[in-house]
Amino acid sequence: MTLGVLSVLGMAFTMFAGFWTDWLWYRSVHYSSVFTTTLSTKIGLFFVFGLLMALAVGFNIWLAHRLRPPLSAMSMEQQSLDRYRMGIAPYKTWMLLAVTSLVGLIAGASASSQWRTWLMWVNGVPFHQKDPQFHLDVSFYAFDLPWYRFLLGFGFATAILCLIAAALTHYLYGGLRVTSPGARATAAATGHLSVLLGIFVALKAVAYWLDRYGLAVKSSDFKATGNWTGLRYVDANAYLPAKTILFCIAVICALLFFATLWRRTWQLPVIGFGLMVLSAILIGGLYPAIVQKFQVQPNEQAKEAPYVQKNLKATREAYGIDDAKVTEYAGRSTTADKTKLRDQVDDTASIRIMDPNVVSPTFQQLQQIKAYYGFPTNLDVDRYSTKDGKDQDTVLGLRELNLDGIPKNNWINDHFRYTHGYGVVAAKGTEADSEGRPVFIEKNLPSQGDLGTYKQQIYYGEKTTTYSIVGGPQKEVDYSDNEREKTTSYTGKSGVNLDNPINRAAYAVAFNEPQILYSGAIGKGSRILYNRTPKDRVEAVAPWLTIDGDAYPAVVNHRIQWIVDAYTTTNGYPYASRTTLGDTTADSLTATNNSRAVVAQQNQVNYIRNSVKATVDAYTGEVKLYQWDTADPVLKTWMKAFPGTVKPRADISADLMAHLRYPQDLFKVQRELLTRYHVTDAQTFLSGSEVWEVPDDPTNDSGSAVPPYYLSMKMPDQSAQAFSLTTTFTPNGRDNLSAFMAVDSDPRTNDYGKIRILKLPTNTTVDGPKQVQSQFNSESDIAETISLLSRGHSKVEYGNLLTVPLDGGLLYAEPVYVRGGSLKYPLLRKVLVTYEGKTAFKDTLDEALNEVFGVKSSTTPPETTNPPNSSNPTVRQALEDAQKAFDAGQQALKEGPDWDAYAKAQKDLQDALKRAEDAQSKADKTGDKNKS
Repeated sequence: MTLGVLSVLGMAFTMFAGFWTDWLWYRSVHYSSVFTTTLSTKIGLFFVFGLLMALAVGFNIWLAHRLRPPLSAMSMEQQSLDRYRMGIAPYKTWMLLAVTSLVGLIAGASASSQWRTWLMWVNGVPFHQKDPQFHLDVSFYAFDLPWYRFLLGFGFATAILCLIAAALTHYLYGGLRVTSPGARATAAATGHLSVLLGIFVALKAVAYWLDRYGLAVKSSDFKATGNWTGLRYVDANAYLPAKTILFCIAVICALLFFATLWRRTWQLPVIGFGLMVLSAILIGGLYPAIVQKFQVQPNEQAKEAPYVQKNLKATREAYGIDDAKVTEYAGRSTTADKTKLRDQVDDTASIRIMDPNVVSPTFQQLQQIKAYYGFPTNLDVDRYSTKDGKDQDTVLGLRELNLDGIPKNNWINDHFRYTHGYGVVAAKGTEADSEGRPVFIEKNLPSQGDLGTYKQQIYYGEKTTTYSIVGGPQKEVDYSDNEREKTTSYTGKSGVNLDNPINRAAYAVAFNEPQILYSGAIGKGSRILYNRTPKDRVEAVAPWLTIDGDAYPAVVNHRIQWIVDAYTTTNGYPYASRTTLGDTTADSLTATNNSRAVVAQQNQVNYIRNSVKATVDAYTGEVKLYQWDTADPVLKTWMKAFPGTVKPRADISADLMAHLRYPQDLFKVQRELLTRYHVTDAQTFLSGSEVWEVPDDPTNDSGSAVPPYYLSMKMPDQSAQAFSLTTTFTPNGRDNLSAFMAVDSDPRTNDYGKIRILKLPTNTTVDGPKQVQSQFNSESDIAETISLLSRGHSKVEYGNLLTVPLDGGLLYAEPVYVRGGSLKYPLLRKVLVTYEGKTAFKDTLDEALNEVFGVKSSTTPPETTNPPNSSNPTVRQALEDAQKAFDAGQQALKEGPDWDAYAKAQKDLQDALKRAEDAQSKADKTGDKNKS
């Protein structure tokens, strides 16, 4: 007995621990309303629908028992069931409660999972757009129809369970007979079961009526277009009238079942039910097949064209591609002046030669500094202002905590001492130094450089997947300076306070870690941090959003902020074709890095908006949601359901706005749709002659789609470069180029989100990415050089193959990295460039461009001279000291400014330069003497 009681108490506390820790976490991030609204909705649906189901089933069992015939009328068959009736007689009340409770629990649990459907129905706002068939607002299909379908499904389940329960009760108590001669059912049983069957058929009538509207969001395979959503010719001219006729038949059949209450015979309703089934086969199945075979197939394009036109319009609107501008592009340059073309390159694009998906090991080797730090597999591209105020494409990553690299793994080290990363590391995207290394604009530990001062500790990041306990008696490792370990104690307000023993016990159970309950390392002020990745935090506080696969960091208002793009979606937009997010957003990066995959991988949607921009503070973990798409009705609906959770767009600061960008996953969804939906004419769409495809990434063997690339560039109709997201298209089944697509990704411009497509002529052939890569690999000089670079244990790695429209032609540029035998990280060694069939393979981008065009740029600034280098170790050390002193002086000016520190740095700089001058002078004199 004692063990049993303890087991029950243990299970109860385990359930309580899960609930309590969830509540504490939501309260700690100030989104407790999300937790309470979601929980109360689930509980409400559970009890309402669970109670309805239990009452319905219980009432019908009670009614069947009450309508039982007298025992004297029982047949021999029923007398054989007497022992069962006698056996359950003392417990029939308890059995009734048990059966109704069981069905109620199952129904309630099923209903509680529909909390999103309920909230969208009760809070739905209109789209102010109507479908072309029934002229109903889109909100009916997006918010209302899913709820009506759930109610209908619940009604069917209730009717069937009540029918089964009533039939079993009638049989047990003599109302129904199976083998006995004479009447098979009493009049009371006949009436009772007929009413239940009538309700079932009436629900079927409602289903037929709703199915009419469901045709507008019905998915089907259409050989001309693939996945199809909406009405086709056969739907509008066969299925739609068939559903209406079947609705009328079902209503009549239901009335015949209800009439059995007075007629006491099943003859007419059974005949009616049989006719309904036959009608469903003939009218609902055979007739549409005949229409498809003999009316549609002989002249399919003419019959389907009006419906395809509706699908084209709806799909383009639903995915935000209706304003995509398609422009004819020659594919060949007409300018003979090579100097002018060479100058246009610098004006057209800032070609990025630092590939964020290749140079992460380089960042790791040069800037990891301590083994317990690490960088993500894929770095991010952002833009930061240079000293002259211009934006510069920048490759950056955070130096996050890497528990695998700490000196010794144990519970204290893993969760108390090593708790956070430290600092941003950033490099120019368009430059490399003479050794092929990144040109860092923010580096070292603590990080210093062009990004100014900011809070450098990183408690929340993409690699931070375990919990940490901070702020208590145990000091944390901040960073090491000259082998001296600096410690800190967390002062932020995030996380959950562990002062309370109940909290400690709850987390000990929730994390299956008993030491949380009794460890002396936890004391006054201790806080537990968990759910620490940016995507997890945003998804938790806004479970109604779909999260983009790539959260990226930015220094905003002197703090490191993770920026997370989030989407509102629905699959109820009439006539808009559906797509599966996981399949559409897959590319060569997600194939090798699952963390870049979109969160809702298998979600099928036919409407998507980047409606929310979210930020997560890397130190405090604070989550902020900002309304981005102010016209999105789906977001407005959720904002009604969860008031106060989303901040207005006006609250976005100018500093944050400078780092927002067009999200990659939305772009990938749109480019996949635009492979077919770039055309606006139904006949062209049906012919399939203009179908494109996204090419495979030619730089690796993954066989997956090429990822889109961020690049500052200028499209032909733009007057200046804009931070853009770009991709290419090839014809279906071929490798030459069909089109180039770019979207303006800088929200500070009026053209943000504008999609521009340059469509190449079909009567000429322009090399696509795969052909360009093959051309690179097949040229003998290039192949020989690459073979030389690959000698020994070296490995050649290709960077992003960038495409830039230039004066009617297409310029391709690709950095080539070499991971040397002793070096474990890639260095930029060559740059491949091709334009109009001319290819160059040089050490730098400028050299490659100069060779392709045969001239040097007239706008190239004069080369800056680097500080003198010397083989003399004394001179070299003095120059390094001078550089450090100069950097320290610049940092002192940024911080405060601190004039005392600046004066000291200037003195150190003068001393170092004097030492370098003296050492070099002495070396020169020695050299002259030797020559004499």
